[in-house]
Amino acid sequence: MISLFELSTRRYDDEIKLVIKAMTELEAKCNVGNGYKLGSPFNRAGWTFFDLEISMELSHMIETSGMLEGALGYRIGEQLKNFIGHHLESYGSQVRVKQKEYD
Repeated sequence: MISLFELSTRRYDDEIKLVIKAMTELEAKCNVGNGYKLGSPFNRAGWTFFDLEISMELSHMIETSGMLEGALGYRIGEQLKNFIGHHLESYGSQVRVKQKEYD
């Protein structure tokens, strides 16, 4: 299953550049092409929201490479959400990350 996250920010134009850089470098580190996809942004109450989809291949590489070691959470989904949040933060991003469930 593809992992889906909702990112939110008040500074979309600045944050999107950081998110793209962080995710592109994560793809390179994991040696995975087309490992993520960003959804179209939408605004609500002064915030901009957009989705981040992570492919099964990239998710699997993150899980099996030991990158999740130290990530908080009881389930893999929670650990992956926390890992993505910390990874984006390490590139200077201040987006909020929320795990989304498929309908």
